[in-house]
Amino acid sequence: MINLSINNLPVRVKKGSTILQAADKIGIRIPTLCHLELDCFTIENRMGSCRICVVEVEGRNNLAPACCTPVNEGMVVKTSTLRAINARRTMLDLILSDHPKDCLTCEKNGNCELQRLASEMDLHHLLYEGRQSKYDIDLACNAIVRDLDKCIMCRRCENACNNVQTVGILSGVGRGFEAVVGTPGLRPLSETKCVFCGQCVAACPVGALTEQNYKYNVWRALNNEKKHVVVQTAPAVRVAIGEEFGMAPGEIATGKLVAGLKLLGFDKVFDTDFAADLTIMEETTEFIDRLKKNENLPILTSCCPGWVKFLEHQFPELIYMPSSAKSPQQMFGAVAKSYYAEKMGLKPEDIVVVSVMPCLAKKYEASRSEFTRDGVPDVDIVISTRELADMFKEAGIHINKLEEQQFDSPLGESTGAGVIFGASGGVLEAALRTAADWLSGEDLKEFDFEEVRGLSGIRDTTVKVAGTDVKVAIASGLGNARKLLDRIKSGKAQYHAIEIMACPGGCLNGGGQPYIHGDTKILEKRKEAIYKADSGLSLRKSHQNPDVIKLYDEYLDKPGSKKAHELLHTHYTPRKNW
Repeated sequence: MINLSINNLPVRVKKGSTILQAADKIGIRIPTLCHLELDCFTIENRMGSCRICVVEVEGRNNLAPACCTPVNEGMVVKTSTLRAINARRTMLDLILSDHPKDCLTCEKNGNCELQRLASEMDLHHLLYEGRQSKYDIDLACNAIVRDLDKCIMCRRCENACNNVQTVGILSGVGRGFEAVVGTPGLRPLSETKCVFCGQCVAACPVGALTEQNYKYNVWRALNNEKKHVVVQTAPAVRVAIGEEFGMAPGEIATGKLVAGLKLLGFDKVFDTDFAADLTIMEETTEFIDRLKKNENLPILTSCCPGWVKFLEHQFPELIYMPSSAKSPQQMFGAVAKSYYAEKMGLKPEDIVVVSVMPCLAKKYEASRSEFTRDGVPDVDIVISTRELADMFKEAGIHINKLEEQQFDSPLGESTGAGVIFGASGGVLEAALRTAADWLSGEDLKEFDFEEVRGLSGIRDTTVKVAGTDVKVAIASGLGNARKLLDRIKSGKAQYHAIEIMACPGGCLNGGGQPYIHGDTKILEKRKEAIYKADSGLSLRKSHQNPDVIKLYDEYLDKPGSKKAHELLHTHYTPRKNW
């Protein structure tokens, strides 16, 4: 342990801690811009590139960046001397001098950390005027918008892409005034191996990286009388959207969310959890078949499009391992434009399927060519949790004040197994619940596989499934997925089933969720809410969903049938690794 003083207050912290961490321990806030720390994932950005957090250290001539300066025994720190404050203001002035002044129309307006700092430091006019950077906006992909004019070289996106996700497409480009964080040759994201996970967007403190905005597309669809517009909402959305309306992090807003969607004017409000249960029916059938034949193991869950694209680019030799089952989003769209369309007497092309997702890669996924039948896409429009919150606010709908309502039928019934898809380990646990019942031929009363739950990056364990030892692993965050897959390739580890989610912690930390600005306590609350929602339901196994059973009886025959494969399964494509 190290003893030091900050602003004449004694503090004792672990060796290796930074001044910023020590100050936080005693309630002293030092402003930061480039710093980002997610403690429950052991993810931190200590590049010290912005110099907003400089402080005075006794015996040191130059100012020290608090975010990346380790503490020493007996260190004496002053955080609010005139010298430190003037230095911070100068750095912020210089950053603002090369930053667009379109705050009112910026996607990050109200969520911009640079805007907040300027307000806190009482900067109301610019000291420095001069030439500003000018780059073309990258609108080429369906998921992410890149505006390098707003890049402040904090390098948080670079850290997220390279160190956390290990995708490796962002780095410092250029020198001096021309320096930005970009792709090789400043190519559009669509021409790289970007997986569109959105963790760079979640990390960016300004508007340099934002999501492709499809809110107006939804408004147009809702006001088109010739279209039947349905919406599906993912499990992680219901435990996060309330944060945008003053509800406590992790407060379950399912019924209020449904009520708000109905007020917006959707013809039907359905639940992606229904399709999650359907996914388990198909994926578990495939898993049991592989297990019995002892081939193509381990099976990899394939619900996450960011993870799937990562595999296609960086592990094409393992492309036989993922389940061929579509993700719940795409299964829902396929069923909505076939089974549901026939029941309602509608043409598939007259149905508009809108998805509300915690994930930006879902925008990309919906645009993949294999998810189109006869020229009609399974899913038409994907918006994020944040975009839906914006739509509610624009319509004057405060969901925290609404009475709860139920999802519509026949695609709104779900079980607890569908709900837990929103947390890391949830897809695997849902599959294990069904596999245990099917292999044992019983309705088992003990079916919680708590060993697979958690927010840590890699978890592996052996679980008992109908008397059989099944070795499983869970990885969240693509950097952890890489470590796990490298171990499998080298033969150092053998598993029967693996769940991988691109985002650290799973969908509850998706790139389209309300910004947490590094506060991982919020993620813990969201996770707790996911499992609370699961435990509060009477049906907690996917194969017990009555509407899923009815879908098979009336339309699909059985899991793994020819018709089920036509509608609910897909294939993967090896892609260039650059």
